[in-house]
Amino acid sequence: MGLISNPVLRGFSPDPSMVRVGDDYYIATSTFQWFPGVYIHHSRNLIDWELITKPLNRLSLLDMSGIPNPGGVWAPCLSYDGGTFYLVYTNVKSSKTDWPFLQTPNYLVTAENIEGPWSEPVYLNSSGFDPSLFHDDDGRKYIVNMEMNYKRGEPHMSGILLQEYAEKEGKLIGRAHKIYRSADINAEGSHLYRANGYYYLVTAEGGTWENHCVCVSRSQTITGPYEPDPFNPVLTSKDSPDNPLQRAGHGSLVQTPDGDWYMAHLCGRPLPESRKHILGRETAIQKLVLNEEGWFRLEDGGRAPKLYVPTQYESQSSASLNSKKDHFDNKTLNCEYQTLRLPVQSDMSLAERPSHLRLYGGASLSSNYRQSLIARRQQAFVYTATTSVDFSPSHHKQMAGLVCIYDTQNYCYLYITSADDKRRKIGILTRNRGTYDQPDGHALIDSLGPVFLKASMDYEKLQFLYSVDQEEWIKLEDVLDANILTDENADGFSGAFVGICCQDLNGTRNHADFDWFEYIELEEKNIQWQLTTKQNGGTGNGKR
Repeated sequence: MGLISNPVLRGFSPDPSMVRVGDDYYIATSTFQWFPGVYIHHSRNLIDWELITKPLNRLSLLDMSGIPNPGGVWAPCLSYDGGTFYLVYTNVKSSKTDWPFLQTPNYLVTAENIEGPWSEPVYLNSSGFDPSLFHDDDGRKYIVNMEMNYKRGEPHMSGILLQEYAEKEGKLIGRAHKIYRSADINAEGSHLYRANGYYYLVTAEGGTWENHCVCVSRSQTITGPYEPDPFNPVLTSKDSPDNPLQRAGHGSLVQTPDGDWYMAHLCGRPLPESRKHILGRETAIQKLVLNEEGWFRLEDGGRAPKLYVPTQYESQSSASLNSKKDHFDNKTLNCEYQTLRLPVQSDMSLAERPSHLRLYGGASLSSNYRQSLIARRQQAFVYTATTSVDFSPSHHKQMAGLVCIYDTQNYCYLYITSADDKRRKIGILTRNRGTYDQPDGHALIDSLGPVFLKASMDYEKLQFLYSVDQEEWIKLEDVLDANILTDENADGFSGAFVGICCQDLNGTRNHADFDWFEYIELEEKNIQWQLTTKQNGGTGNGKR
């Protein structure tokens, strides 16, 4: 027997859609405005997971130019049928301030291999977000998604729609059936399953914050009526404030070859002091059973998620901290990296200078269009990120460096620029909920050649450092408040990134050469509320 240690996908891994193909398990998660779109992780034991691909890697599949925060890819659904992988997704082109008039075009792409190539997209509808594809036993296929509604006095999220998809014609056919209205009036993230003589509808309800939950309904016919589980919600953390896995909801089910049921769901681990989420929403897995009445239950009979979940599988890898140093020796970027909204294309080169990544100066970090930036997810509370950059600015509007970023309105930037006397200057820029600041602390560098920049993250505290020789590291400015990079501060639901970038606000495309980038996760402190939960078996079952 093995043990699943939650969360299984750490740091910005929300809205999981899990599927089994033979002995292989896959989870697809949201990427919002980060390109390429959709993370797909793979496992053979539900314990050890590896990022293997990001399928929406062409502009024809995902064009997010100009979209506001937090638009882009919301809640994809990955499924498999007859030798083909199916991926449906929304490319949200609105901000939350546009509610309830969200632009939510939904698309379908397919591939015979999980790593692609993926087909050109088929447009489905725009009636709401969180589309999911269900493959029925008779070969028919159906799309379910939540419906947006703008009528005054009515719920803006008015229920779950079901409509048949004709694969040969590549379009939805027949009328859309409203199969579910939540008592919570906030149902989304729907998935259909067939088991035990029923169609089971799994929905995410309560909003994606502290009241988030998973609800289940069932029907003997696909168009309903669907009977809600009297025990709903089946999963939630809202009654267990001391559980380290908060915001539990948005469930996706899978059955093992041996007939066991598991649920992947999103969760969040708040910082110990502020209780804010710098790692965004993550993915955990719980074990389910069908009770005598044919309803799904967590194995312990409660509602709250567990940190540790038994499974019949064994882990195939030893637990270790994540440590990666990229010397940019390959012809393509590592799969961990992403850009904002658009691919870097001509703004980047791995060939101009061997074993270096060259970034040509682009727009500011606050641009919703093309930026010269690559970054990776923050996946631990404590880490260091370090880089070596060779950059010769001639103007203060030319900058390059290391950035900790949530989105275009929330970031902390350690940058190199040109001082008035033409020496190189190192400084800090911050943007907090759209408010720009430039702390007083800075340093002037007389030497030529590469400069080494480091970000040291320790829960709520962010320290920037620099060096000209990698022997003496000099702190720049006081410790910064990393709460800038949390979901709550940004009013978002994604997570923080760390990466490298270059700007030339004069438009002359001055470039910066990065020799390497290193991300190291460090040992995290023992937090009392984590230890208490672990000592209690990690249940916090929240029974009512």
